[in-house]
Amino acid sequence: MVVDTLENLKKYSALNPLFPCAIEYLTSTDLSALEVGKVVLRENDVIVNIQQTASKTKEAAKLETHNDFIDIQIPLVGVEVMGYTPGEECKPADALYNAEKDITFFEGLAKDYITVRPGMFAIFFPQDGHAPGITPEGVKKIVVKIRV
Repeated sequence: MVVDTLENLKKYSALNPLFPCAIEYLTSTDLSALEVGKVVLRENDVIVNIQQTASKTKEAAKLETHNDFIDIQIPLVGVEVMGYTPGEECKPADALYNAEKDITFFEGLAKDYITVRPGMFAIFFPQDGHAPGITPEGVKKIVVKIRV
């Protein structure tokens, strides 16, 4: 997991061969003007999802992991709390993986929580259990899906 400010996003371009594609889009686009929906930057490899979430408590936020994609999550409007637990510690260890949606959901609360504000981002790799979307009022956010 990585948490940082958007001004440092380019420093992470070497983490994955597809990151430069996503970073170029994110740094050259007026993110505040984006409408809810999806932008495909590279078919099946780099997808930008613009979402408006509802309010969610820590108890309602399920820990999840992805096998095939890395998430870059960026709150645009509203403050979001994101839970984190190393994937190897998520329970149950034999939770079902949904290959069509590239997601495994786990039980229980996250071990740690971090507040991510507009102007910041969080990167979650396949080994990172994360519980996103914790917010009292909802949040407008971007979730970039990047193939591993």
